[in-house]
Amino acid sequence: MQQCERTDVQMTPIIFHIDVNSAYLSWTAVEQLKNGAKVDLREIPAIIGGDQKSRHGVVLAKSPVAKRYGIRTGEPVANAFRKCPNLAMYPPDHKMYREKSRLLMEYLRTFTKEIEQVSVDECYMDFTSIADRYHSPVDGAVEIKDGIKERFGFTVNIGISTNKLLAKMASDFQKPDRIHTLFPEEIRVKMWPLPIGELYMAGRSSVEVLKKLEINTIGDLAQADPKLITLHLKSHGRMLWEFANGRGGDVIQSEPEEAKGIGNSTTLREDAASMEEVRPVFDELAQSVGRRLKKAGKKAGMVSVEIKYHDFRSLSHQMQLEKPSNDPQVLKETASSLFLEAWSGEAVRLLGIRTSKLVDESEPEQLSIFDLEPPKEPDEKHKRLKKAMEELNARFGEGAVVKASLMKKSPRGHSGKEKPVI
Repeated sequence: MQQCERTDVQMTPIIFHIDVNSAYLSWTAVEQLKNGAKVDLREIPAIIGGDQKSRHGVVLAKSPVAKRYGIRTGEPVANAFRKCPNLAMYPPDHKMYREKSRLLMEYLRTFTKEIEQVSVDECYMDFTSIADRYHSPVDGAVEIKDGIKERFGFTVNIGISTNKLLAKMASDFQKPDRIHTLFPEEIRVKMWPLPIGELYMAGRSSVEVLKKLEINTIGDLAQADPKLITLHLKSHGRMLWEFANGRGGDVIQSEPEEAKGIGNSTTLREDAASMEEVRPVFDELAQSVGRRLKKAGKKAGMVSVEIKYHDFRSLSHQMQLEKPSNDPQVLKETASSLFLEAWSGEAVRLLGIRTSKLVDESEPEQLSIFDLEPPKEPDEKHKRLKKAMEELNARFGEGAVVKASLMKKSPRGHSGKEKPVI
């Protein structure tokens, strides 16, 4: 009997959500200190944001001191300076952030390979298989958290639960450098009293609707009639009701299943607020995804677009293609159409194109009546140009050659190595 009880305990999933505290600012601070800086950005009013002179762009990360001035991630930099005129601001260094992220994930995989990275600064870890090495999950989290601080010089929060949703909610409790649990039996005490806006995926517009229904806390939502919530917020409302009751997935996708889909996404240097800013991004992403599909010998039957807003709310929208394709032009036009259907008009900080329902490129296609008319062929000059671009990118790596129209403007005085353009 004792053995059976132990097996049951072992089978209960233990999921960690590991989140770097103010990642961009912390990583910038660590790098500056390594290079001899006398001041730690984490100890003064400081942000990572846009251009210092023009004060354009949004706050990407803030120090704990800046937070005390009421500065929020995602708000315009100009607003932040009005709240704190002596604010220190530094531009983002995404290349350095990617390297810090790579080193962090490499370290975490020394504990277990069951890691699902969901952004540059956060991941889920399935702790279940290694739980028996520690007296408790908290002890394991302490070892990981303190090891990161000692090895890399920055801090993380770790949330612990039996599913990803509750682990994510737990990691967002008091910061920085903390460990929190939110097991199902703790939901009523730790999660239900929180304001409804604290619930994962409860955006501004959803919160406004819920407050009109006199739902002010997560507990209010959890105990509400799900039919009423669905009536007002459709499927998103049903999902929020499930989240309020602590229901979420516990499957860690440690290895992306490339056979199921191919995609790419990018965080924009500055938030995009118009279709003119978005269209070239989709062009670049479609070229990348198209190349990867061709390299894998696949065509996609489904295209989805991923959008992350300035306040980190995310959504996706998908469409079945009339016939499978790996043509970048088809991918771009489909993604642009999906974006226009789903876009709220708010500033966007991340865009992505994902493809699924993949079929072999050689698989015969069902022709429609519209396919009987011969397609207009590009002229010989454009054929040679396209072929040359594909060969150079295949030889020197994706993005080695880009169209001049897609190049980002370099700041004056920049003297780095440039990509060839055509």
